[in-house]
Amino acid sequence: QVQLQESGPGLVKPSQTLSLTCTVSGGSITTNYYSWKWIRQPPGKELEWIGSISYSGYTYYRPSLKSRTSISRDTSKNQFTLQLTSVTPEDTAVYYCARGAPATTVEYDYRGQGTQVTVSS
Repeated sequence: QVQLQESGPGLVKPSQTLSLTCTVSGGSITTNYYSWKWIRQPPGKELEWIGSISYSGYTYYRPSLKSRTSISRDTSKNQFTLQLTSVTPEDTAVYYCARGAPATTVEYDYRGQGTQVTVSS
């Protein structure tokens, strides 16, 4: 059973950088085929794919967020991280890390419980 757990600050000020870490257990982030994703759900809106990092370390980003997004990984810790720069209140959402394929969709088979991130001064 794969388990994912998000961690990071719940409150970020406008213009600052949002940083979240996903710790994976029960499976390796280097296992062939799967991508490891960040998705979010703003209040009253649908799930939105932010970006992914593949089992081989290749990254994919949502075009509208690409200039502000960076996803990296630490294979020794079986973790992957999200950094979203220059945040605004529109980035307020529940953020989830997940495993799934294809890499550029919100589709997943395992997902963390989610963490609320609020952008506010």
